[in-house]
Order: sequence, then C-alpha cells, then structure tokens
Amino acid sequence: METTSRVGAQAPAAEGGQQVSSARRTVDGYLLAPFPWYGLDEAFTGPRWLMQVGTSADGAVEHGSIGHGDEPSVRPESTEDKERFAVVVTVAASPVRRSADGTGLLEATSVSSAAWLAGVGLLSFTWPGQMDHTLRDDWLEQQTETAWVLADDLDGPDWSSLSLPVDGVPTPFHYRESEFGWILAGSTQEGVHVGAYGRGMSAYGLAFAMIKDIGAYA
Repeated sequence: METTSRVGAQAPAAEGGQQVSSARRTVDGYLLAPFPWYGLDEAFTGPRWLMQVGTSADGAVEHGSIGHGDEPSVRPESTEDKERFAVVVTVAASPVRRSADGTGLLEATSVSSAAWLAGVGLLSFTWPGQMDHTLRDDWLEQQTETAWVLADDLDGPDWSSLSLPVDGVPTPFHYRESEFGWILAGSTQEGVHVGAYGRGMSAYGLAFAMIKDIGAYA
C-alpha cells in the first residue's frame, strides 16, 4: 500500500484514554491543510469534536479525524453497548513526490491509506475485556499489522461494497465489520480519500459532506 500516513497515524490510546485527550489538537492544525475536511452531513445533529491531524515527513498536513456522537472510551467492555460514535478520517490524495528538503521521496496516498487509518483508529478505542493490560501492546501490534494487511487488499473477501452519499452524490465505499465495530473507505470528487469507523451507529445510514468552516469546531 502506498501511503505517507503509517508513521503519522493516530497512535493507539493509552490505558484509560489519556493519550487521546493529550493528543487532541486545536483547530490550528486543521486550518493548515491544503485540502477540504469531511464529516457527517447536516442530517447528523449530535456532538462533533476535533481529534488530531497527521503530517508527512516534511511537516505537511496529510490527514485528520473528526468525531461524531459520544466520545468513546478505551474500555469498551463497560460501555460498548452504550457508545454511539462515528469518526470520519480525511486523507489528502497525493502522488509520489519529492520531500520539501529534496532528500527523498514521499509515498503516494490512496483509498487504502484511509482504510488503514480508520482501522487503526477503531483499534485505539478497543480493548478486549478479558485481556490483561500488560498484554495490550502486543495485542495492538498484532491487530495493527492485520489492519494494514486488510487495507492493502480492498478487493479481497473481507470487504464488501457500500454506496453512501458524499456531497449528495452516491459514492462507492469499501466496507467491513469486525467484533470491534465497522470500517469503511472511499474517495471523493474533491481530491481527498475518506475513511470512517464507529460503533453503535449504523454505517448504512451515514452520509458525508465537506465541512464549510472547520474553524467553527474551535
């Protein structure tokens, strides 16, 4: 899979969700992006919240996430039946290009980039209740690698097709479900890839739209 985003992806949350809180960025990082941000359309009337942006090796904003609904905890064994959230990940569609300092090449991004970031994002709020916290790092490493492999095979049997509106236009997405929630990924007509993940909210009823004023989230 071609992507600049693997190193800069959202790190899994620490126990108790502390890392998610400390890593959440202000709107400033979002304003630096040279591409439009996406979220759920106006039919969703619940809470919306900024999460964090990811950058390429040369510091350019490459992707970021926006949450909708309940801010999820990292311990789903006590709350998974109550949490209802969907996170939308926007990834700049970028070709292979030379880094700003001219010392190397930055890899391209693709729908697989969005799929992998969505998969890792869902894992960051997942912790099997029967698992001792000392085993969590090993579990996360294994599951993250699995998410990478799955994202690199979007035409494989683990994914199905789903059509959802993007800016009012029916758009094809790759979709899969797991025991932890659902994940989907596709592309828009505005030059970005969109991934999403969630629990408690059906992906089949979602619609996405370009955010007109990301500054309103501050």
